[in-house]
Amino acid sequence: MRSLVISDNVEPILYGPSVCDRVGDVDLIISCGDLPFYYIEYIISMVNRPCYYVFGNHARTEFQGQDWTQKHEPQGGVNLHTKCYREGDLLMVGLEGSIRYNNAPRYQYTDSQMWMNIAKVFPEMLLNRIRYGRWLDVLVTHSPPRGIHDEEDRAHQGFRSFIPFMRWFKPRYLLHGHIHIYRRDTVTETVYQDTKVINVYPYKILDL
Repeated sequence: MRSLVISDNVEPILYGPSVCDRVGDVDLIISCGDLPFYYIEYIISMVNRPCYYVFGNHARTEFQGQDWTQKHEPQGGVNLHTKCYREGDLLMVGLEGSIRYNNAPRYQYTDSQMWMNIAKVFPEMLLNRIRYGRWLDVLVTHSPPRGIHDEEDRAHQGFRSFIPFMRWFKPRYLLHGHIHIYRRDTVTETVYQDTKVINVYPYKILDL
């Protein structure tokens, strides 16, 4: 399934009338977080394909219209956090946010709290295992696993819980953002056992 995967940065080449020429024919849009709603909604409206997303650690409400009605989610997309969805033959699970590094009220988790998020989606993955013979195909996250593509400052450390998750549930892909890329020699794709871990910042077109 040819997928446009976006994260963390508004790319002018995608936020403009040439977006369809740039990305070509895609089947799916996936957002790995820390993007403004208007950007996600614009891409949905132009590409006209299903969109699934998780929130990043900088997620916030936005305001719409003259009455300043709060928007808590981008319109037209499906929030994947602690949920499992099937799109075509692709089984997707999402886990939002980053490691806890300050007292923000939402979208930051300790590893123990992330294990609780994993526990919430476990029953749906178990049903996948019974119905389709596999737990999931794609894990969509904002943060990377600890020790893979992450950094040493607290705010950009990955989740240790994602490592046993990959060992036990064997997703074919883990797609994440959160780590901005400033050098061309930065590693953005790593294979861990059965899982290809991909940093999609700021966007990638992937055949999943």
